[in-house]
Amino acid sequence: MAIAKAYAATSPSAPLTPFQFERRAVGPHDIQIEIAYCGICHSDLHQVRDEWGGSKFPMVPGHEIVGRVAAVGAHVKGFKAGDLAGVGCMVDSCRTCPSCQRHFEQFCEKGAAFTYNSFEMDKKTPTQGGYSSSVVVDEAFALKVSPKLDLAAAAPLLCAGITTYSPLRRFNTKKGDKVGVVGLGGLGHMAVKLAAAMGAEVTMLSTSKSKEADARKLGAHHFGLTSDDATFKRLAGQFDLIIDTISAPHDYNKYLGLLRLEGAMVLLGVPPEPTPVAAGSLIFGHKVLTGSLIGGIKETQEMLDFCAEHSIVSEIELIPVQQVNEAYERMLKNDVRYRFVLDMKTL
Repeated sequence: MAIAKAYAATSPSAPLTPFQFERRAVGPHDIQIEIAYCGICHSDLHQVRDEWGGSKFPMVPGHEIVGRVAAVGAHVKGFKAGDLAGVGCMVDSCRTCPSCQRHFEQFCEKGAAFTYNSFEMDKKTPTQGGYSSSVVVDEAFALKVSPKLDLAAAAPLLCAGITTYSPLRRFNTKKGDKVGVVGLGGLGHMAVKLAAAMGAEVTMLSTSKSKEADARKLGAHHFGLTSDDATFKRLAGQFDLIIDTISAPHDYNKYLGLLRLEGAMVLLGVPPEPTPVAAGSLIFGHKVLTGSLIGGIKETQEMLDFCAEHSIVSEIELIPVQQVNEAYERMLKNDVRYRFVLDMKTL
């Protein structure tokens, strides 16, 4: 076993502080990654502060992990020391249930082993995440990261990237499709970049007029101000697909009215309260309202390869890990464009 340096939360009300813990020894199918960068996801904040319930302490957050392979097990075939590699939201699953067999490991019927605030598949050993100096993971749950990509800016692809890529692929986004993206934040800015790279005509739908310039720089072709009711009349029946990234309460029915015949709206954000949906919003027009949760390992690798081919990374603010608590406070104020990434080399 090796000692990993990290930043951890010891309770829901405590700031993250320096922490050390043991990583498991590198097994025959494992790789050890020396972590260079780790993105901050808003779910890190939720879980550190136990806002979803069930948080386990001490907790080392982080599931947007990139770095270099430092060691490999005797039977590892896909990686060698020195390779760039990443770890996303999962570190294992049962691999045998119908969900795993279909490459939906995130829906493992025995419960996936998530990267932190979870347990290994033995359901006893706690997992700890990427706000740390190293991670050991089975090569089946490690991702190859292209040297073409800026490594720090690639870190958020492991969550924000796959979270938005997966529904775009699920609905076969292609040249000529009209895609609306609701909300310009960590997820929304990736949805704009990816949909545009797939050839779609992209419209940013936001309550903030000040975000129009940024949206267009990211690749959006149009902008709709959703704080103006006239926007919903002007864009009614326009979109093949809407990617909804908003976690604040909002009226789904108004956005469903923007879909074309047989259009789909995909929910990525989780508002704190249930949202009423009128049956007519779906019945009239054969419309689909669905959700999406990250992606499996195969699809995540596909996303990373797509991003390398199209030179897509996240827009980030790189900070030393010692500033993580300040970053959390700024996230609560939406004071980041559009993703914080921790420099773990400063540990």
